[in-house]
Amino acid sequence: MSDKGARSKTAEEILDIAEMLIQTRGYNAFSFQDISDRLGIRKASIHYHFASKTVLGVAVVERYSDGFTQALPAVEAEEGKTAMDMFDCYTGPYREFADTPDRVCLCGALAGEILALPVEMRERVEAFFKMHLAWLTRIVTRGVKREEFKIVMTAEQMARTMFSALQGALLDKRTTGDATQMNDVIGVLKSQLRG
Repeated sequence: MSDKGARSKTAEEILDIAEMLIQTRGYNAFSFQDISDRLGIRKASIHYHFASKTVLGVAVVERYSDGFTQALPAVEAEEGKTAMDMFDCYTGPYREFADTPDRVCLCGALAGEILALPVEMRERVEAFFKMHLAWLTRIVTRGVKREEFKIVMTAEQMARTMFSALQGALLDKRTTGDATQMNDVIGVLKSQLRG
């Protein structure tokens, strides 16, 4: 497999398709043949870059998670932003997914089949969830300290409520096709934050 930091264009295209397939079908519902058909390459070419489906799955989750690992601290570091501004930045990807016909958060999709995933992928999905909960907890704590938020629970409980509600709204939207509920969920969460 090629080095994570220096992937070829083909490897990135494989990751793009695998990510989309996981988000729309699930990890266990796609194969290397699906990627091969979409890219017009042989399965052996996929194996050249990713020795197994597990290796591919781990690479997809790591790449997806790395995007947030870089973006969330950058948002948090902006001292001039209010905690609500930070929450608005956080909900951007959820709104984008809600506007697509069938995509959800990659790790949210994987959580639905967590018991059937390879251990290496489970660990990374769990780390993704923990990272988001920790970030949301820090933002809620900041909002409370700055008297921007007035919550009736602990910051950690509020963070769990926020994360679960946003992830759940994506799954519900996929089922019902109603994208407006994401706005409703975000509106309710903001009301809870404001007290």
